[in-house]
Amino acid sequence: MPIYIVAEECKGCKLCLPACPYGAIEMVDGVAVLTDDCTQCGACVSSCKFGAIKLERVEMCDVDTSQYRGVWVVAEVNDGRLADVTLELLGEGRQLADQLGEQLSLVLVGHEVEPLAEVAAAYGADKVYLAQAPELERYRTGPFTDVITGIINRYKPEIVLIGATGMGRDLASRIAARISAGLTADCTGLEISVEDRLLYQTRPAFGGNIMATIVCRHARPQMATVRSHVFLKPEPDHNRTAEVVEVPVSLDEKSIMTRIVEVIKENVDAAANLQDSDIIVSGGRGLKKADNFELIRDLADAIGGAVGASRATVDAGWIPAYHQVGQTGKTVHPKLYIACGISGAVQHLAGMGSSDCIVAINSDPSAPIFEVAHFGIVGDLFEVVPALTRAIREEFGG
Repeated sequence: MPIYIVAEECKGCKLCLPACPYGAIEMVDGVAVLTDDCTQCGACVSSCKFGAIKLERVEMCDVDTSQYRGVWVVAEVNDGRLADVTLELLGEGRQLADQLGEQLSLVLVGHEVEPLAEVAAAYGADKVYLAQAPELERYRTGPFTDVITGIINRYKPEIVLIGATGMGRDLASRIAARISAGLTADCTGLEISVEDRLLYQTRPAFGGNIMATIVCRHARPQMATVRSHVFLKPEPDHNRTAEVVEVPVSLDEKSIMTRIVEVIKENVDAAANLQDSDIIVSGGRGLKKADNFELIRDLADAIGGAVGASRATVDAGWIPAYHQVGQTGKTVHPKLYIACGISGAVQHLAGMGSSDCIVAINSDPSAPIFEVAHFGIVGDLFEVVPALTRAIREEFGG
């Protein structure tokens, strides 16, 4: 993806200078010139109001895949900590890197986040690419895309994994477009073929009715976003160390198109804190109406769990969307998942199928949910759920 400047069209306005996060543009005789520090990140292209900076995309068949090596995870930092999905991906990335005989690296972008390099090492990283600047303290699409694209172009990883979070989905798609790479979104499985070094990326397709396995044979890096709790978080080894590669960046706040005015945290009911809960009680269309979710809340309260829901109940307006479990909701991995009146569509199973123990309550003995359940109760949920709640309260005083 070569970027070049047409000298005859450059007006010498210097707008491209502060736009480059790597300081790789200088003025020579009133004309902008790219230096050897250019990472081809593309940040300068949109800054030129006169179209003097050109971007020529490389055809996938022209990419020399042998130049790309290593498995990378792009970090997400929340409140000064590595997000759980980042730690989960380090665990999975470690296995992929070991199979390929390559290093596992973490791309850590932020402000005053260097201590997190030790955490990354403990969870499996061999190397940490560290880019820090005050302008990177909180995630913003533009500067994060520019900086990470530059790091990828300079060091050429073979595989890049990013969490399928709000940040990850926004960031990964823009990076992939910028570097002309393939991207598989919302993966639920990853496997490596050592012989041809291809990453087999599995994700729900066609509305979740089938599982598709996707490979990227020509473009590099092979990129995927992966949902939270698809992989288990590994046990940390605090004796491990990682090489830290500092990537100098220079950002100008005035050249960034957005700014964060205020961060407002959503006041979500603790009962909807699904991804951190060991026990989840979910309700489906079998509840028949919104008021009957009280049965689910009562059972969740008695057992000390969170309240989940199927997409059908959310679409019907019976319960807020942040309770939704499934392909278009949250992926969870609790120790106990109780599905009440949920038929078990593939979309829902994609979000909870990896639970340690699944208990299904449904009046239809042929419901697909029973195929994945460890324990099944065929019966009327309006009788079974209250009885189960009473039994738990009597036994444990909940």
